[in-house]
Amino acid sequence: MSQGHLNPVPRLLPVLVPAGAALALWAAWLGWDQHYDVQPDGTTTGPYQAWQVIGLVLTLLVPLFWAASRSHIAGAVVGTTAGLTLAAYLDWSDDSSGLFMVGVTMVLVGSLAATAVLATLIQRVWGPSARAR
Repeated sequence: MSQGHLNPVPRLLPVLVPAGAALALWAAWLGWDQHYDVQPDGTTTGPYQAWQVIGLVLTLLVPLFWAASRSHIAGAVVGTTAGLTLAAYLDWSDDSSGLFMVGVTMVLVGSLAATAVLATLIQRVWGPSARAR
């Protein structure tokens, strides 16, 4: 019997690494900021600042690149999307209005679309077939 069947972790790494990274990076960039800022005119903003979201997106490029450049596009897309969606759900689920699911769905759809495009581009430019040219 082949040892590959006994240990599925190597096959799951292209999904688990981006998913775990997305969860951890959400916590690092966004998880600690839970308050809204009241402006002098009485409007509220937040809880996240633009630099936090930009930082999250830029650091998510590292695990996405890791998986996609190894031709694991599905793992890069599914892992990153699943990690971000779970992180958003866990972070926002204490909202009593129930509208947090609208935001979670927007994170799911937006991250799915963005990571699919980026992973495909990364694989075409830096993947094994691009290096062979």
